[in-house]
Amino acid sequence: MAVIQQIHQHCSIRKYTPDPVPDSLLNKLLEAGIRASSSGNMQTYSIIVTRDQTLREQLYKAHMEQSMVLEAPLLLTFCADFHRMRGWLSISDAPDNFDNFFSFMIAAIDAILVSQNVALAAESEGLGICYLGSTLSNCDQVGRILDLPVNVVPVVGFTLGYPDEDPAPRDRLPLEGLVHHETYHDYSDEQISEIYQEREHRGWERYMGYPRLRKLIIESGVENLAQVYTEVKYSRRSYQEISRNVLNYLKSQGFMD
Repeated sequence: MAVIQQIHQHCSIRKYTPDPVPDSLLNKLLEAGIRASSSGNMQTYSIIVTRDQTLREQLYKAHMEQSMVLEAPLLLTFCADFHRMRGWLSISDAPDNFDNFFSFMIAAIDAILVSQNVALAAESEGLGICYLGSTLSNCDQVGRILDLPVNVVPVVGFTLGYPDEDPAPRDRLPLEGLVHHETYHDYSDEQISEIYQEREHRGWERYMGYPRLRKLIIESGVENLAQVYTEVKYSRRSYQEISRNVLNYLKSQGFMD
């Protein structure tokens, strides 16, 4: 399949067959992953492959009890990792300049680029993935379960396996709402309404199609999709708590000196 065609067919897979992913195929995907661009070619990331059911049962709660964490044959966690690099600097009698927030950002970008390479490679081989935002929001829990040393922070992860469903691709905002030419061009209220018009309709229908979310929406009294995002799904209080949690974990992992 052509790469662009494959990208346009991407959708998150939450149901998997029990078929294992062969080690030879997994290594092929990971080899493709580490060909991603890397700042200074430092490759300041690590990839943790979790098969063990006991470990995944522990990670299930950290990942907000999403069933695919238990049902997919593999869980991949991509970590910002300066632990290895800083160890190399130490044994090489080189100064250590990477105990700060900017270093975390460099390593996090490296890890995210690698994760997307692996995801694309996996889909090209007939596998499915589902990214887990809980990897970062509950990074302290994930880090503890995976026994991450100082200078390592889980940034992004996804389930991996053979799909047992064929969901339709989700809608995306139109290109003209996302791309700016030469410089940033701000939006009028009318332009913003136009950009989100289809999302308002499709997103509302989608969420109202889930009994649990429909119940929450009705009980909360929200009137549109924007309010669903900020009053039902992603409250200000929850984002503040997650922000504090992530910043505290970054400090404990040696990235805020």
